[in-house]
Amino acid sequence: MPCCVVLIATLLHNAPSSCHADQPNIVLVMADDQGWGDTAYNGHPLLKTPNLDAMAASGLRLDRFYAAAPVCSPTRGSVLTGRHPNRFGCFSWGRPLRPQEITIAERLQQAGYVTGHFGKWHLGSVLDGSPVNPGNSGFDHWLSAFNFYDNDPILSRDGVAVQMKGESSIVAADAAIEFISEQAQAKHPFLAVVWFGSPHSPHQAADQDRAHYAGHKKADWMGEITGLDRAIGKLRTALKENNISHNTLLWYTSDNGGLEPASSGGRGKKGSIYEGGLRVPAIIQWPDRIKSSRTTNVPANTADIYPTLLDILNIQPNQQPQLDGISLLPLIDGQTEVPPRSMGFWSMGQRGISTPSETWMAQELAAQQAGKDYHDPARLVLDAAQITQHFPRDYHGGHSAWLQWPWKLHRISGGKKNADQVTWELYNLEQDPEESHDLAEDQPQRVQEMRQGLTKWQTSVIDSLNGQDY
Repeated sequence: MPCCVVLIATLLHNAPSSCHADQPNIVLVMADDQGWGDTAYNGHPLLKTPNLDAMAASGLRLDRFYAAAPVCSPTRGSVLTGRHPNRFGCFSWGRPLRPQEITIAERLQQAGYVTGHFGKWHLGSVLDGSPVNPGNSGFDHWLSAFNFYDNDPILSRDGVAVQMKGESSIVAADAAIEFISEQAQAKHPFLAVVWFGSPHSPHQAADQDRAHYAGHKKADWMGEITGLDRAIGKLRTALKENNISHNTLLWYTSDNGGLEPASSGGRGKKGSIYEGGLRVPAIIQWPDRIKSSRTTNVPANTADIYPTLLDILNIQPNQQPQLDGISLLPLIDGQTEVPPRSMGFWSMGQRGISTPSETWMAQELAAQQAGKDYHDPARLVLDAAQITQHFPRDYHGGHSAWLQWPWKLHRISGGKKNADQVTWELYNLEQDPEESHDLAEDQPQRVQEMRQGLTKWQTSVIDSLNGQDY
């Protein structure tokens, strides 16, 4: 009798599936502020990243991979939804998901996966009772922080504050490994989302990682990258020890451009819509499907993760809000001729929201130990579902860009004082990766055509933002 018959699926639709052959395990790993060039395999002269180097030497390197946004929370939202974060109001750091959004964790739960989140959340609250905590965003298990976190962190385990010990990335990796081992033993397919808090400032490297860079003024920054690389090594080893590495898709990337312009991979750094703020390292390891090492320069971004996973699992939702990502399964399977696509980037100039995880979690732990309610109920973000701010359909403020490889068009608003003043810049990234030679005046027809594509996309984003997708 087939494994997953309709009767069992009907009776046990909330139970983990044991039909594992066609269901790869999925591990999504993300660094915090690691730029494109902040690895040894991408040419950094000092950084020691042997585990990422090994991944790059055996898997699929996506060498022109972009974060959907130049700061953390929006990009993380794009991973979970496949949508540009402005569509659901996650404009900048500290902004939450809307509970109306459908996450990849929820999709995979419905497909019989057990799901876990470990590390930085930064898409709302990590407290019990919040509509936007990991548990209410599709994760069965979670050990999570409001924001970035350092060594010996206080984290939220399924809504309960717990004091952890150890280097920050290792703490997240160890929790994920415990989860992975349990699911492997039970033969349940799983999704493990592991989001490090490194190398976000302030930098506090563990002694053994800092020692590699003794005497260097940026030893803690580099040490944090080596620390997260050690965590990657532990994860890869755990997959092998549990005999599941071949059927596990391990996808590594970063949430935005780096902190060091010299290794950011382009003009600017974190916070910028220029290449240095968006271009990030990315590697996919999946031995069952990726038989040998390959490198691609096909442009892709973090919003592509969601539709790629749906495609791999042949999940075809009846209701799916507008996606910005596309499936990268053809690239994974070795297809070199990929249809051209466009992608938009847009910093709308909306403020971020402070979410000091170390302070808040210490207060939560103290309140918990004293038998009191949470320190501040506002931290539950109970109003996340409300759409109170509506934007005109022709609002295009801030700094946006439209990428049609190799061309990238920038639209730069004059700001609050000169909102009607707009500057257009055009670059050929293949010939000018540093975006230093503006060709807008030389290519008026191309600018006009690309403006039309950007405008149409931005109008669609505003429609989503105003709630038309729900």
